[in-house]
Amino acid sequence: MLVRSTNSWRHSGKMACRLINFCYRRVSEIELAEVSLHDTTLLRKGAQIQPHPTWLTFLRKELEFLGVTQILIGLTCLWFGTFVFSMLTKSDFEENIFSSFEAGYPFWGAIFFFISGFLSIMSEEKREIYLLQGSLGANTVSSMAAGTGIIILLINLKTSMAFIYNCQDTYEEDFCLIVSFSTEIVAVTLFITVLGFCSAVSLTIYGVGEIFERSKIPEDRLYEELNIYSPIYSELEERGDIFSQ
Repeated sequence: MLVRSTNSWRHSGKMACRLINFCYRRVSEIELAEVSLHDTTLLRKGAQIQPHPTWLTFLRKELEFLGVTQILIGLTCLWFGTFVFSMLTKSDFEENIFSSFEAGYPFWGAIFFFISGFLSIMSEEKREIYLLQGSLGANTVSSMAAGTGIIILLINLKTSMAFIYNCQDTYEEDFCLIVSFSTEIVAVTLFITVLGFCSAVSLTIYGVGEIFERSKIPEDRLYEELNIYSPIYSELEERGDIFSQ
């Protein structure tokens, strides 16, 4: 009788231990699921939060527009250069009223605008790092070329204005018409060159910011993942220590 009572007590004790372990595991699973659900909710809320608008996000939206603008500026410069060289004779260039065109700016400036605009559009469409780096280099060179073109055009415009002031008293009427035509063409070319310079500088700034942001993203993601999962790991370790005791 005593043996049976002892066995029943042992059996009851084993059943109680199993029940306690089962309940503990169920509670741990439920709490872990709640923590995971809470973290998932936080992640979804974080993903839904819209980033604050910055100059980089603004330029990213206008990237294709700026690239097309550069291509159109290149076409306009090329058309002006072709028109001037086809309509005027060699003697018309002797007084340096088209010095910027003699320097060939409408042609080599157009080439730089073409290349930088094309690469900017391609980098916006494909989002590849090598295209972004190529666009950054092309726009840097294009901004330098546009800055040089602005200086050349300003010198040309100053020379043309000096001829206009003394044109009626000193030169023939035909030459005065050519000087007036030169001033208008150079002024328009200067205006679109300034636009091209602003576009190239904006795209250069965007390229630098985008490359810096891409190099920063993996490190930020690593820290975010560690911050999210470190409380879960700490809680599991504490529960494991309690259970082992």
